[in-house]
Amino acid sequence: MANKSQSFREVIVWQKAHALALAIYRTTEAFPKHEIFALTSQLRRAAASIPSNFVEGFRKRTKPDKARFYNIAQ
Repeated sequence: MANKSQSFREVIVWQKAHALALAIYRTTEAFPKHEIFALTSQLRRAAASIPSNFVEGFRKRTKPDKARFYNIAQ
């Protein structure tokens, strides 16, 4: 039987997605101020949605629900 993670924080894909989101936030800090409501915002929202959707899928009970959120994260 496979080891089940007790927390989403234990899952490597979430760790990498979270690190990516943090890197995007750090990188976009250096973007020009006139991009704050355009490119900066879009990149940050897209990066944050990956780990967020993974967590939501992790918490779902049924396989179809899990698959739907994992697919969105992907």
